[in-house]
Amino acid sequence: MSTLPATQELRGGRRVRDWLGDRILFLLTLAAGLAGVGLLGLIAYRVIRGAHLAFSTFGLSFVWGTAWDTNKNVFGALPGLYGTAVTSLMALIIAAPLAIAIALFLSELAPRGIRVVVGSLVEMLAAIPSVVLGLWGILVLAPFVQDHLEPWLHGWFGFIPVFGQEGAAPGIFLAGLVLAIMVVPIVASVCRELFLSVPSELEEGALALGATRWEMVRGVVLSSSRPGIAAAVILGLGRALGEAIAVTQVIGAQWFIKASLFQPGDTLASRIAGQYQGAVSKLQISSLFYLAAILLVIGLVTNLLAQIVVRRFAFQRTGGS
Repeated sequence: MSTLPATQELRGGRRVRDWLGDRILFLLTLAAGLAGVGLLGLIAYRVIRGAHLAFSTFGLSFVWGTAWDTNKNVFGALPGLYGTAVTSLMALIIAAPLAIAIALFLSELAPRGIRVVVGSLVEMLAAIPSVVLGLWGILVLAPFVQDHLEPWLHGWFGFIPVFGQEGAAPGIFLAGLVLAIMVVPIVASVCRELFLSVPSELEEGALALGATRWEMVRGVVLSSSRPGIAAAVILGLGRALGEAIAVTQVIGAQWFIKASLFQPGDTLASRIAGQYQGAVSKLQISSLFYLAAILLVIGLVTNLLAQIVVRRFAFQRTGGS
């Protein structure tokens, strides 16, 4: 009889604390979510407000305009869109297979000692500032590309327009290589964690049934990780789309469209970073904000695409068609 009130009091006090804890947790997480949405809204509002003058002057024709003449106040975004798309896709084509191979090696094949060392070095690559990678691209990678890689590609594949005309080392091709180096550690790190999360029972079961290691990797590891791999690759694409400093250092900053990857070019982010401080007119500044608005839309579409791809793969895994 003496312990019953104490027990009831303890349970009552615990219920109050649990109720308060649940409400506080809900309010904190709600505030964090609303803060993220609010921050995105403020960024979008400021960018759109800054682009208002250029939008009212050029309209949607700015998107497919090719000129960038500060003397005549005529601006267009198409060369930047082309450079952004080409360098980002080139970076993905190079980085995605390499990153997945690194992740498979570290998660499935490498001995423990090598796994720790190589994994740490790959993750450390992501911590290198982009300006340092840009300098390395100028001083080390550019001479190699200009003296060896570009002549070799032109000699063997010159009949293809993208390799058909040689040029100076600073250009779209060099920018794509630098972006690939920046994308590799991000995609590799995410994919390695995905591969390590695959239940070992599934892998051992496939091997016990007579599957080779490659068949196990293809049928179990890669198959079960497809949604995450797709999201990791699109995350790398977002990293490539938004890079400015390193690309500005190695792309050549020429506002025109050439079929050859060996020619100089420019991207949306690089043009913004290179000209905003030295802009000579309000219309030029507004045009740079217009470029930022286009880049913001591309980033949002990329993230939405990542969610759609992940949900599609997840739906297929549950038996949908």
